[in-house]
Amino acid sequence: MRQELQSLPKTLAEDVAKNLVMVANLIDDDPEEAYAYSRIALRLASRVAAVREAAGFAAYATQRYTEALAEFRAARRMTGSVELWPVMADCERGLGRPERAMAMAGEPEVQKLDKAGQVEMRMVAAGARRDMGQIDAAIVTLQGPELASNSVQPWTARLRYAYADALLTAGREAEAREWFAKAIEADKDGLTDASDRLAQLDGVDFVDALDEDGEESGQAASAAETVVVDDSRSDDDAATEGDKD
Repeated sequence: MRQELQSLPKTLAEDVAKNLVMVANLIDDDPEEAYAYSRIALRLASRVAAVREAAGFAAYATQRYTEALAEFRAARRMTGSVELWPVMADCERGLGRPERAMAMAGEPEVQKLDKAGQVEMRMVAAGARRDMGQIDAAIVTLQGPELASNSVQPWTARLRYAYADALLTAGREAEAREWFAKAIEADKDGLTDASDRLAQLDGVDFVDALDEDGEESGQAASAAETVVVDDSRSDDDAATEGDKD
């Protein structure tokens, strides 16, 4: 990105860089604000591929899938890179076109992706299968050496989580529990809510320490163990975007 911005006048490059930094800093916690900064950067330097890509991710984070897809396509034309292929396919899912996402999963571009990109594409394809009601096919799509490997990679937790969720949807609860537990083992950064999902399968309900009147709640969850959560602590991070399944 720095090299791309060097082609701009110094003051303009600095302004664009500041907005892109704000996009990166805000996209997880305040995607709408990140989107606003991405639009400023886009007005300033629409011919810079990094700007188009950032605008695409900001639009994607706010579920503006038509806009996101247009920006990703523009960035790809500028760079010739295939690395955005999985998220472009996921935009097709977001637009209610899972069959297009499946078609993209079979294109030659997938073979040009690195391992992380190929795993991401597999998760998108599995999500598309689920969108079409093909849950068993989704489960098979997620299976492979990357799922079976004991090696933990940046994508391992999300892959295991997607597999567990698909198994649960198929009614295979015992297997789902096993894979949610495996997702937790790999999820050191809290990328998923696998711990919450596993707790639900174990019959654990989480309640606030105080009821609506500010008094301690004495009501236990019916037929389940109750765990009291301290309000002062932040919630665990939920599963990301883009990842639908």
